[in-house]
Amino acid sequence: MDKGIEEHEETRPKTPKRAKGKPGAKPRWTSGAKTLVGTAASSRSRIWYTIGNGILNEIYFPDVDQANTRSVRFLVTDASGFFSDEEWDATHEVQWLETGIPSCKIQTRCKLGKYTLEKEIITDPIRDTLMMRIHFRPSVPGLRLYLFVDVHMGDRGADNSAWVGTYKGEKLLIAIRGRTCLAAMSKPPLLESSCGYIGKSDGFTLLSHHQPLPESDVAMDGNVAITGEIDYAASEGKFIVSLACGSHPAEAAQQARAGVLQDFDTTRELFARHWKDDQEKYDDVADLSGEPLDMYRVSTAVLETHQSKRFPGGFVASLSLPWGFARSDDDVGGYHVLWPRDAVETAMGKLASGDAGSARSTLFYLTCTQDEHGGWSQNMWLDGTAHWGAIQMDGMALPILLADKLRREQALDGYDPAPMVRRASRFLLQHGPFTQQDRWETMPGYSPYTMAAEVAALLAAADFEETGGELSKAEFLRSTADAWNDSIDEFTYVEGTALAKKHTIDGYYVRMMPPERVSVETGEGLTLKMPNQPAGSKIHRATDIVSPDAIALVRFGLRSAADPRITNTVKLLDATLKRDTKTGPVWTRSTRDGYGEKVDGSPFDKSGVGRGWPLLAGERAHYEIAAGNVDFALELLKTMARQTSSCGMIPEQVWDAKDIPEKLLFNGHPTGSGMPLAWAHSEYIKLLRSLHSKKVWDMPPQPVQRYQVERTTCPFQIWTPDQQRGWIDSGKDLRVDLSEAASVAWVVDGKSSVEETVDSGLGIHFAIVPTKTLWGVASVDCTVRFAAQSRKNKDISFTVRVR
Repeated sequence: MDKGIEEHEETRPKTPKRAKGKPGAKPRWTSGAKTLVGTAASSRSRIWYTIGNGILNEIYFPDVDQANTRSVRFLVTDASGFFSDEEWDATHEVQWLETGIPSCKIQTRCKLGKYTLEKEIITDPIRDTLMMRIHFRPSVPGLRLYLFVDVHMGDRGADNSAWVGTYKGEKLLIAIRGRTCLAAMSKPPLLESSCGYIGKSDGFTLLSHHQPLPESDVAMDGNVAITGEIDYAASEGKFIVSLACGSHPAEAAQQARAGVLQDFDTTRELFARHWKDDQEKYDDVADLSGEPLDMYRVSTAVLETHQSKRFPGGFVASLSLPWGFARSDDDVGGYHVLWPRDAVETAMGKLASGDAGSARSTLFYLTCTQDEHGGWSQNMWLDGTAHWGAIQMDGMALPILLADKLRREQALDGYDPAPMVRRASRFLLQHGPFTQQDRWETMPGYSPYTMAAEVAALLAAADFEETGGELSKAEFLRSTADAWNDSIDEFTYVEGTALAKKHTIDGYYVRMMPPERVSVETGEGLTLKMPNQPAGSKIHRATDIVSPDAIALVRFGLRSAADPRITNTVKLLDATLKRDTKTGPVWTRSTRDGYGEKVDGSPFDKSGVGRGWPLLAGERAHYEIAAGNVDFALELLKTMARQTSSCGMIPEQVWDAKDIPEKLLFNGHPTGSGMPLAWAHSEYIKLLRSLHSKKVWDMPPQPVQRYQVERTTCPFQIWTPDQQRGWIDSGKDLRVDLSEAASVAWVVDGKSSVEETVDSGLGIHFAIVPTKTLWGVASVDCTVRFAAQSRKNKDISFTVRVR
């Protein structure tokens, strides 16, 4: 008996015959472009599924962050050498059973006209079971039909095991890795069945080469698949396939058996009733897309489908793995992990639809996964374990804005997020406004988007402190926000460049300004030291790289849509990043963006050509609403709706070049990246709310009041050890921000003075160097001496020029 199978006596084969070809080909996933995603509305069912290119792709269990299959599809053969894979050798039509209820009917037609397959797919609301009701109609005699399951248990294609066994006397197929197991059964029962190693002895490989299934019923520790022949003739072509999961084979087998024994119509009715009840909790917002599908109800269902059932409020970014067919186990995770940034955006969409409870659950989830330093990992698994450990500063700011929006909507329902807000604001103060990664996870520097989010978050955090009676902390947060707001133009707006002259504008906001820049006007270096920057290192000048991110300055309320610096930037964005497609305009993420398919349509593999994002059309629509151009904003919403899958899934990217049919790339339609993108569906919901009210629904009011109405500026500029300002403007004091108590001494024109730092109570100790009266003075020499009892920081000397 094979090691690892002997303990599973209830389901194992009695005299196992081992498959050949171990371990099989290198594992791969499948396209990230999903036609539909679904799950039961009930939390008792822990199964999620995706549909792509007419077949069932990933089955997720026990939560929304773990995929267990690559594909589940049907193969058709005959004795004369005919072979048909329903995914590639047939055409497909996928339809919702009912809009807003994520189950589907799939009509599959053989390209040679030899058969049709009709499939209905649901998940059992009270079990960990997925059920398919299928009607196979052969148009020629002698066809044989096979169920083929390419398993990737526990998010990995390697180290899987499978066998053909029985449960309570009924044949089933089992796949397992670790503590996750999948079982497949059919009604009528499966006929000839086998398991093998992908590319070597699996059913697909052998049947496609007109070879019979091998007599192998065990394949251990490899990239494996399971195959079983369907006895469709015994039931006039109608049969049930049940796929179920559990923590061990007998549990999965029991769940699978339930799927073939219960009545499909009764289960489907319960599935639909639960989803109709779920849809009742949303506000009745009229869709404005003009499309046959109600994209509002599609979007509310998509957002709900991306939520954890074991920890409500945990929303993954997408039930997809972008370009998964080019990804292996080394790329584990894909988009079915949680970005704090995306989770907040999803929660905002939930709140915009009237589901304050889910938005509040996200806030609580983020509180429970907040690190001790006050931030979050760039992305993480649902249990809070870091996946990518980088620092993404907008992901630190947005949870504060979610808390503030719930507070202003009076939707906190007794929950107090103030402790989480304080910890997050401490992190922002200690590390901002510099960002190690921008919101697209690419490069460090100073970003208009990130700085806008940080400033808005500090002002929101100040309101929480003021409500709690912490007036000095509130004032410190607001004054820091003022200083950062003042520095946005200083750090990220450029004038007089070749790009500005080419497009006849005075200047524009760049996507990301590296920590060292050169003044266009004087050629003099204006240094902002990057953390851990090697001495004398050369930093790429990014003054010719622009991004739609800059319009976040309007979305977050820091700038008016009519501000000339904004309108200059928008003109440049349209001239350089806008792509007109057959379904409407889109914008790419930035100049020289490399995240997307290559020119020939081959998948992104760490290099490619950036494509247009429907999400960015939604963000641009919000800018247009702020600018008073509501009609244009409505057209952009309609564009988003036209660029979806046939079932309304909004993609991450759309193809913006000539059609490449053999790679399923069509102008104005989804690429093989992630689809659906939960953030994009959230943006759609928020855009609907904004269009109905003719104002930006999620614009925070504090920056609008402070910077557009009151026009508040800051009397000082900030120096920190990690972000060493090399200059200060005349008329401004210098605030020195440190992580611990110290004394700050300075010398001006031969005269010296010293001051002890003040503890802000928010992780920053600061001292004000009075430089605002130093007109015409060349420089100020400063020395920081840390407290004697703490020597983790060394004394620092630096010089700041007054200009």
